[in-house]
Amino acid sequence: MDEQRERGPGGPLPARGGPGRQGPPRWIHGPRDGVGRGLPWLTTLALTAFVQIGSGLAAHAQPDREPLTALARVLLLLATAVLLFRHRHPAAVVSATAGLTLVYLGAGFPYGPVFLAVAVACFAAVVAGRRRAAWGAVGALWAGHLLLSHWLYEWLPPGGDGERPWGGELVVAVWVVAIVAVSELVRVRREQWAEERAERARAAQRRADEERLRMARELHDVLAHSISVINVQAGVGLALLDSDPEQARTALTTIKDASKEALGEVRQVLDTLRAPGEAPRAPAPGLDRLPELVEQAGSAGLTVDVATEGAPARLPPGVDLAAFRIVQEALTNVVRHSGSRHARVLVLYEGDALTLRVDDDGPATGAEAGGSGNGLAGMRERAAALGGTIEAGPCQEGGFRVTAVLPLPAGRGAKGRTAHREDQ
Repeated sequence: MDEQRERGPGGPLPARGGPGRQGPPRWIHGPRDGVGRGLPWLTTLALTAFVQIGSGLAAHAQPDREPLTALARVLLLLATAVLLFRHRHPAAVVSATAGLTLVYLGAGFPYGPVFLAVAVACFAAVVAGRRRAAWGAVGALWAGHLLLSHWLYEWLPPGGDGERPWGGELVVAVWVVAIVAVSELVRVRREQWAEERAERARAAQRRADEERLRMARELHDVLAHSISVINVQAGVGLALLDSDPEQARTALTTIKDASKEALGEVRQVLDTLRAPGEAPRAPAPGLDRLPELVEQAGSAGLTVDVATEGAPARLPPGVDLAAFRIVQEALTNVVRHSGSRHARVLVLYEGDALTLRVDDDGPATGAEAGGSGNGLAGMRERAAALGGTIEAGPCQEGGFRVTAVLPLPAGRGAKGRTAHREDQ
């Protein structure tokens, strides 16, 4: 790789993709029009030297052709020198190289490495997307060679030269097809790499969006529940501050505990944002913390009855967290929006699904609770991310019901129960 191509205007460029990242070679990544590239001096000089020396050796092996004169050396030099601009003007370069090569052969000079200059120019043109120019130049060279070898040879040097055998044209045809095939293969591979890079960028953007959405849901669920409890207890404390100082003290204690727990959960979420590669410092909450939810709801004046049906099973971490957050948000909505001070939670373990149902007796208070209005939407997003569903609406007998169905992996229940027994 040339030094000039490895440098940008401000010095060396960093390696593409960073350490440990797989990607195509730099020459596949380069700009299609060559803008921003330096001239490939090193490779062009090496190719020029090879063509000059190789043509001299070829002249000794072909005594029937014209010896290499100063004109031949100039033609060879021009055919390779124009390759300096093969990345900036690939169509013009491949045409010029093919034309100079045809003049060189028409002058009767020996066959040899001059064809390598045409191959390099054709390769650069095809990779740069100038396919028609490359095919046209190579096709014109082949057609010109046929004309020189089978019709014009009597009037061109070397003197006494006869018609070339048609079998030799097969070799030239194979050479042309090989050049075009390799060039097209590299072009296709370059396009595949470009598409893969674009797809990786889209996937990274999707992951970032999903992570932001997950963090937003976590923060909403943590803060909404805790602040609802704090709001209720602050109202109780203010109302009883003069008439019942002891009860006001209890309300303030509840506010302190709820705020401390909220800060701890928010800190855990933010730690994940700061160091996504590290393990969380505390386990994610799950249904095993339902008693804490019941206690917190009780401190806000809400009585919660919890019933469990079916054989409890160890849940996947994602399902366990989603179930906890759904119940937490449903109880928060009862505290905020319902006039009832009583709620019922049903946890139903089935073979292939976990069903959660939260009921309250209503009616809706209709008062502004200060929420964001994203509670039900967040629950639906959590359930949908796991392939589950959420149904929420008024009950026929009054009140409000939230029902969540979260699918479980096949055989999860049996494995979970076995693991539970082994732990015990």
